Amino acid sequence: MPYFALPPLALYVHIPWCVRKCPYCDFNSHALPETMPEQSYVSSLLADLEHDAGAAQGRKLQSIFFGGGTPSLFTANSIEAVLNAADQRIGLATDAEITLEANPGTVEQQRFADFRRAGVNRLSIGIQSLHDHQLQALGRIHSREDALRAVETARRAGFDNFNLDLMHGLPQQSLTEALTDLTQLVALGPAHISWYQLTIERNTAFYSNPPVLPNADVLADIEDAGEQLLRDAGYRQYEVSAYSRAGRRCRHNYNYWEFGDYLGIGAGAHGKITQADDGTIWRSHKTRLPAHYIANTPLDNHWSRIPRADLPLEFMMNCLRLNAGVPAEYYPSRTGLELDALTSCLNRLRDEQLLCQDPGRLAATPRGRRFLNDVLASFMEMSGS
Repeated sequence: MPYFALPPLALYVHIPWCVRKCPYCDFNSHALPETMPEQSYVSSLLADLEHDAGAAQGRKLQSIFFGGGTPSLFTANSIEAVLNAADQRIGLATDAEITLEANPGTVEQQRFADFRRAGVNRLSIGIQSLHDHQLQALGRIHSREDALRAVETARRAGFDNFNLDLMHGLPQQSLTEALTDLTQLVALGPAHISWYQLTIERNTAFYSNPPVLPNADVLADIEDAGEQLLRDAGYRQYEVSAYSRAGRRCRHNYNYWEFGDYLGIGAGAHGKITQADDGTIWRSHKTRLPAHYIANTPLDNHWSRIPRADLPLEFMMNCLRLNAGVPAEYYPSRTGLELDALTSCLNRLRDEQLLCQDPGRLAATPRGRRFLNDVLASFMEMSGS
């Protein structure tokens, strides 16, 4: 018989405003209104948390992630209010990882020390490029100097654990320029680097008016040379676009990829919760528009059960993003399904050198990661999707 166990629990908090909407961004983010309703929004976050807290089912929060948008536009008092409520209503693990996304703007930098005192112990700073002309092309409001200053300010504020975001495949970017960007970012010595390719998504300004991007051959060269550069600098790739020094992986994101549970509060936030009584798995989503969220929280709260037939694909879409994959026992313990039902599919993928040969792990090979969509299609066929 399969068995299930409640997985670790995390909390995602969405702050939906930015100073300006970037032309490549398809996240649920909105340009700042003339007066940002910070206090009203925080009140809604607390009501949302109170409404969903029972889904914790006795578990403490292993991590909290303030994403956006630009969460660092909020005051430290607002962030602290959410952290205190989460601790009082659910409970924080003694070593909980608490991340806040920040941009290198002057206002946010002034708050770094206050965020640290409020309980934030990890920053994720959106650098994106260290070339001013690329920052302008991306619609960013900071400069190279702002970015460098933000990293130094973070260190002075007491953050020794921070991530830096960097894009590649930027408009008309050459291999040399991409590697210069990455070399300079590595020289800043972050604990973690998110290095990912710019893609053109629907419902963005770039989709309507696309820039000229590097061709496929240049993109491949950038990826190969950049990964080698990061390896040589002591950063290990553990997920598609995530690289870290030893012991500095993002625990919050790792929980997603290991098919852990998480509550999501805020406009447009999503959650995933396993029910202890029957092992069913549910997803939640909150209304996207900030004004609607403020007006309706916590009544506008949507939960839907994930059909059992969809769980193989849902599980594999997450765990196969990890270079090391997950222990095979996670599949029955976190889905309630028999691993034996996948035997034929897993054996075929192993024969094709797409999954690792170790029966105790579910992990893609380097070849499997290159053709990950084909691997996932096998599990999609099983669900009939």
